[in-house]
Amino acid sequence: MAVTMARDSWTDDRLDDLNHRVDEGFKEVREEFRGVRSEMRGEFASLRGELRDMRAEMAASRRTMVQAAAAIWTTSMVGFLGVIATIVATQG
Repeated sequence: MAVTMARDSWTDDRLDDLNHRVDEGFKEVREEFRGVRSEMRGEFASLRGELRDMRAEMAASRRTMVQAAAAIWTTSMVGFLGVIATIVATQG
């Protein structure tokens, strides 16, 4: 069973109208993208100070963690050396 579809005839005027509507649609899209870009630039500019502060806090936290790890490691090594020294001293 064959299905037949009605064919529209596209005159030059109809094609010109379609072309005009497509151009207007793209114009609207371009304008909207410009607005979004402008809004994003404004948001990013306002966040720069906050990001700088956040990076400084993260750097301080990293320094604190490194210092804590170094203190734990040093304390552990002193403890192990103390145990070894005690074992050596009591053996003799």
